[in-house]
Amino acid sequence: MSSVSEADDRLVEEIEALTRRIAEVRAMIGQVIFGQTEVVDETLITILAGGHALLIGVPGLAKTRLVETLGTVLGLEDNRVQFTPDLMPSDILGSEVLEESESGRRNFRFIKGPVFCQLLMADEINRASPRTQSALLQAMQEKSVTIAGHRHLLPAPFHVLATQNPLEQEGTYPLPEAQLDRFLLQIDVDYPDLDAERRMLIATTGLNETQASQVMSGDLLQAAQRLVRRVPVGESVVDAILNVVREGRPETSSYAQVREQIAWGPGPRASQALMLAVRARALLDGRLAPSIDDVIALAGPVLRHRMALTFAARADGITLSDVIGRLTAPLG
Repeated sequence: MSSVSEADDRLVEEIEALTRRIAEVRAMIGQVIFGQTEVVDETLITILAGGHALLIGVPGLAKTRLVETLGTVLGLEDNRVQFTPDLMPSDILGSEVLEESESGRRNFRFIKGPVFCQLLMADEINRASPRTQSALLQAMQEKSVTIAGHRHLLPAPFHVLATQNPLEQEGTYPLPEAQLDRFLLQIDVDYPDLDAERRMLIATTGLNETQASQVMSGDLLQAAQRLVRRVPVGESVVDAILNVVREGRPETSSYAQVREQIAWGPGPRASQALMLAVRARALLDGRLAPSIDDVIALAGPVLRHRMALTFAARADGITLSDVIGRLTAPLG
């Protein structure tokens, strides 16, 4: 019994230490990013859970700046790729080039692409062709890429934060369901409120603009990600996760509206994502275990991109937020 108690005490100490460090991270990000507290928190939840995030919002909402700031504050090597229709897979992954030595001997040398970093920003990911989008698929899932039959491991930790503009859809290629499922959360980025926009206006148009500084490191972040997976989850929270996800599938849902309005629902990866995300959210708030409130708060970001409305539902003005709200209502 004493050994179990000691293990619990150590876990509590580690969680408290991580909570203090995360508070420093949030404070530092808050000096640079104004009025996007929920977006910042959901992005941190994604990274603490070891996943990737899809940020959807109109231009000018500091999505790029957020990724750059996260790279600095978390001590991660970051790269940015602007996705365009003519972008090729080799522009992301890298390629092998034929070199000739002074002795005349020829051999291939692999030149790494921008994906070889710890934090990759895929800007306007839906502007690239499906072939190029799929180049990220193996990297996101397996943390490695295969070039000319050779497997190359990516740095650890590795995270993709992709952005998408919801307005300019001309000349875009919708992300396939298999790739959408690789994103832990879909984060909707809205306009800041009046007070936040006022502070941003004053802070960013003067002579001296606040710069972020490093608070964590890649090694500390990996330790934090391992700690997230050790956070205990109560049976009631597990049941809530399973109920929300399974009720979102038209094949198994007990809701007539879901069966009529949803074309396809979330798979098992949604349950895994929600489990990791609620653990990370609990840690972010300094709690020792997740609650039902975490499930309610994160059901939207986890499920939005893993479900699709039927044509009839879209024609009737139904949104996925309406459906997900119906799924989580019994939990509240």
